[in-house]
Amino acid sequence: MTQDGTAGETAGEGTAQTTDAGAKRTPLHALHVRLGARMVPFAGWSMPVQYPQGILAEHRHTRAKAGLFDVSHMGQIALWPRSGGVEEAAKALEALVPADLVGLAAGRQRYGLLTTPAGGILDDLMISNQGDHLYLVVNAACAEADLAHLDTHLAKQCRIEPRPDRALLALQGPEAAAVLGALAPEVAAMRFMDARAVTIAGIPSLVSRSGYTGEDGYEIALPAEAAESFAETLLKNPLVAPVGLGARDSLRLEAGLCLSGTDIGPDTTPVEAGLGWSIQKVRRTGGLRAGGFPGAETIFAQLAEGAPRVRVGLRPEGRAPVRGGAPLFRDETGGAPVGSVTSGGFGPTVEAPVAMGYVTTADAVPGTRLFAEVRGKRLPVAVATLPFVPPRFVRP
Repeated sequence: MTQDGTAGETAGEGTAQTTDAGAKRTPLHALHVRLGARMVPFAGWSMPVQYPQGILAEHRHTRAKAGLFDVSHMGQIALWPRSGGVEEAAKALEALVPADLVGLAAGRQRYGLLTTPAGGILDDLMISNQGDHLYLVVNAACAEADLAHLDTHLAKQCRIEPRPDRALLALQGPEAAAVLGALAPEVAAMRFMDARAVTIAGIPSLVSRSGYTGEDGYEIALPAEAAESFAETLLKNPLVAPVGLGARDSLRLEAGLCLSGTDIGPDTTPVEAGLGWSIQKVRRTGGLRAGGFPGAETIFAQLAEGAPRVRVGLRPEGRAPVRGGAPLFRDETGGAPVGSVTSGGFGPTVEAPVAMGYVTTADAVPGTRLFAEVRGKRLPVAVATLPFVPPRFVRP
């Protein structure tokens, strides 16, 4: 899910900017600075990692009320069929993504994966049917590569239109519907993974009821030049607080959601990552449109027979967080690694350290005791069921 502006665009044009250090700025950069955010480089962008209230408070505010996230670094791409209707674009994209896109109804969104010939994951993305075209949101770090990948494989069937002229905001938390509904009452009737055009406070927007926190909420794509005033309008509501990348990471970790390039990548398959659910029956062996995507043979074999390793939750027994990269062992001393941690930190909602990682299938049974090696010491961890915090999506 990515979105880039071009380097060299000037301030005030409402599109992504490049700093002297080479990091692009989102349309909300000036607002972040006014709000006292600590800005850090992230995937080529200057992004707020936290605000003065701190990561812990931002995390808890999102779980209790509504957090506002700037995710304008994500890539937004429109995919237009060169002939026929939107179904033609969906058929074309199914050659790269093992999801049922032809069956995706207008006004609905679906999670998908771009796969490699070996069955790995190039990137994960959100795909919505906007009636006459598909709309994609891809990861910032993969945006340029994803665009090149789409152009290489789909240019004959589709017109591929990156949208650096759009910002992307996420409003997440149990009060998100009340806050956004006060500005656009129709969003209250939306359900999880609905995605439709909505005018909010006079601003034409594409709104999806989705997010990356495990909470109910919305992602709002809107003209870049309107983003700052819109964000300020939301922040006037006392239920809303700005939230940075730090709390975004702890929220998604508690929700058991993967971070592309950290928990998933070209060396992990959808089955290993626990994302087999994103491959609908119609695309599987025996389905009406089975296969036809990169790595199908490997992925189908793992769906049928299981994968040699799988992603699991991990609960350290003590209070010390276990970070990504730590190897996992069966024994407190000696032995070969049976896996590794990919993401880890403190979970403010569960008030304890939490982590995710990959272990051999034999070690993936919840409750299994393993040891994570941290600075030369092996700390006990227990395999746990994901997510750590139950999701609160509004289902159809």
